[in-house]
Amino acid sequence: MKQSFSIGIGGAAGQGVASPGDIFAKIFTRRGLHLNAYNAYQSIIRGGHTFLTIRTGTSAIGTIDGHLDLLIPLNQDTADRHLRLLQAGGACLYNADLIHPGTPAEGVVLCPLPVSSLADISRNKIAQNTLAIGAALSMMGIGFHALESILEAQFRNKGTAVIQENVTLARAGYEYASQNFAPFANSIPLTENRYAALSGNAAMAMGAAAAGVKFYCAYPMSPATGVLHWMAQNGRKAGIMVRQVEDEIGVINMAIGAAHAGARSMCATSGGGFALMSEGLGLSAQAEIPVVVIDCQRAGPSTGVPTKTEQGDLWQMLGAAFGDYPRVIAAPLDIADCFTLMAEIFNVTDRFQCPGIVLCDLLLAEGRLSVDPSVLDFAPHVDRGELITSNGAGDGEPYKRYKITPSGVSPRVIPGVAGHTHVVSSDEHDEDGVLISDAYTNHAKRRAMMEKRMRKVEGIAAAIAPPKLLGPEDAEVTLIGWGSTYGVIREACELLGDQGITVNHLPIRWLVPLHGDAILDLLRKARRTIIVENNFSGQFARYLRSETSFVASGHIRKYDGEPFFPEHIVAAVKEQLAGRTTLSVPTHEVMV
Repeated sequence: MKQSFSIGIGGAAGQGVASPGDIFAKIFTRRGLHLNAYNAYQSIIRGGHTFLTIRTGTSAIGTIDGHLDLLIPLNQDTADRHLRLLQAGGACLYNADLIHPGTPAEGVVLCPLPVSSLADISRNKIAQNTLAIGAALSMMGIGFHALESILEAQFRNKGTAVIQENVTLARAGYEYASQNFAPFANSIPLTENRYAALSGNAAMAMGAAAAGVKFYCAYPMSPATGVLHWMAQNGRKAGIMVRQVEDEIGVINMAIGAAHAGARSMCATSGGGFALMSEGLGLSAQAEIPVVVIDCQRAGPSTGVPTKTEQGDLWQMLGAAFGDYPRVIAAPLDIADCFTLMAEIFNVTDRFQCPGIVLCDLLLAEGRLSVDPSVLDFAPHVDRGELITSNGAGDGEPYKRYKITPSGVSPRVIPGVAGHTHVVSSDEHDEDGVLISDAYTNHAKRRAMMEKRMRKVEGIAAAIAPPKLLGPEDAEVTLIGWGSTYGVIREACELLGDQGITVNHLPIRWLVPLHGDAILDLLRKARRTIIVENNFSGQFARYLRSETSFVASGHIRKYDGEPFFPEHIVAAVKEQLAGRTTLSVPTHEVMV
């Protein structure tokens, strides 16, 4: 079993749950520990329950697992909900003045902090947070200097007085714990490695900037708003024009306009916003203007549960806009891949002059992961495709923007280059871009232009890598997942292996094109196949069946708005091996 240490911090919205999480994340990653963090919260500004889980260890942590070693409840509600999740050897660190945690499980220690005697709570309402951080790090055996340096950086913009106040509070909590609480026996040793702690939104924004994006626009919509926040904060330094637009219809058309002018252009939204972008996406396809759209999935339909995760937008992406046209759709596997994928998808969309969709979800977008800086390539290969930026010698022929070619890709020019006048619109057209309005006399041109565009599909498929099977080829079970289920399936495979059940894993990253033949070649050898996804209807299972006629042996689905835990998949696999069919897993037992 993977050695790890999990911290749960909970309270009401507005009690400052996120800040302790940021501090722990920075301390762990800067001292050589991996981490995975997930914040379960409600869509209200104040009140409602918020619960942040941080899992850390010396080896890669792909998921949270639903177990806690340390619980820091900032209110009574959190203690009532989550005390039972503490494992033997764990501890509950709480404000003794306000919280009565009840009777814990055997082997769990209660650690009351006398907050009112350690701090002036009439002046600082969230003093308990800083005291608890100091006490927790003392119990974990991490030196106070590590915390002091993080606090100085965390509160630098608020001035010396605020920094000193928080350092003093943290030291009081640290010293009190050193004198009154036993250290953890199972805490994780520090290493000499150093990692970055990134959210998926930040990773996608950074990856896009590294890939050469020069224009970004969006309308704020959870859980994609973090991309806009990063761009707004860093766009000027990165040479990116950033615009907040009045609605998603304006967003997609503005992004396409920037791309038409020659800039690598991107926007991000969630399912509801993408619905408004759908018609505009068709313009990108018809005019053959490459643009990248990020869709961060959340629980629907309609407003649904806007702060919860789901993989429910796949069929919306498959049917985006109307008519037939080439496109590319990819789902990042983890937060590091959120960064890596951006350069790849921009190169594909530029080469084949088509729209690209990054199908992320809240779990990755707002989660946190430790990332080795060596995987963050800030100078990736950039392929702009058949892009004409200056008036070269040419072949003497008049420029045809939509020239019929064997590959389906036509020379694309940045508007304004002398000698390359052309027409662009949302209507069907001939090679010059002149509109085809008489279907009777121009049906041959329509067929030729449609066939030209669709020839790109074969080239796109050749440009992207087919999926690979991870694990032993002769496994008893093959688990198939797409996108963000990668980390939890990977750990479930390890746990099942420890129990004598051999499992391999087929993660799907590129959804369109699907590489159906390659997938079938891999799955024909499988003894039992189970598809894992975070939605009710098994959207990927239906898509795979529609493209390949492949029907899996079983399914594991979760649709309560919370992510899978490894134990969910382990239990479901064992049930299916025993002959019982499991389509869904129990309601999440840790989160809101």
